[in-house]
Amino acid sequence: MLEGLSWPVLAVWALVALACAAWTARDLYRNNRFLGGMMKVAWVLTVLYSGPLGLWVYYYSGRGQIRRDSLWRRSFRSVAHCYSGCGLGEIIGVLFMVGVLALSGWPVNLVTFALAYLIGFAFTLGPLVQSGEAFAAALKDSVVAETLSITAMEASALGVNTWLGGGARLGEPHFWGALVISLSAGLLVAYPVNVLLIRFGVKQGMHDPKHMMEHGHGGH
Repeated sequence: MLEGLSWPVLAVWALVALACAAWTARDLYRNNRFLGGMMKVAWVLTVLYSGPLGLWVYYYSGRGQIRRDSLWRRSFRSVAHCYSGCGLGEIIGVLFMVGVLALSGWPVNLVTFALAYLIGFAFTLGPLVQSGEAFAAALKDSVVAETLSITAMEASALGVNTWLGGGARLGEPHFWGALVISLSAGLLVAYPVNVLLIRFGVKQGMHDPKHMMEHGHGGH
């Protein structure tokens, strides 16, 4: 479906995503140093994966300068931190299985899902603990809630990647185009899942960054 995608188009996207990530890193360093180290990494990865969309999510929900927190912002923070780890797992899994082992189909999706779950879980648990939540509560929050969130995210992301990429190889531009689109698709599908999980108390979500700033939580 993306067979007409060209390398110049991908190069433009890469430059845009890198510029967005550079702005995010600069803002984290200059204005939001109070955030924990894992949270900073999570935000930069989120923006790298989704470019302007990821930057908007960070600007809207992840900065200490937001005027008023809400369920919608809290849900974006929750899904973004899960997304940063899941995205990393998806990229590693797909590149290794397709690029190194030259496999396709369900083995790629199975291994990729497992990696996405493990890394996504770690990227959610770490920031929760760094934000001041007790380890036991953070562990429960991560295991119970993130299983649903990650399943929704990766089922949609891997489905979109398979649909758009098909049997594409690393040397073909539509392989990379499918990977990029699939990552953002996972973010968008998992967001309403996180809204419902937080709304009904299944998970707590990430704390208000303004609260962290005022109380000096997190590290540089």
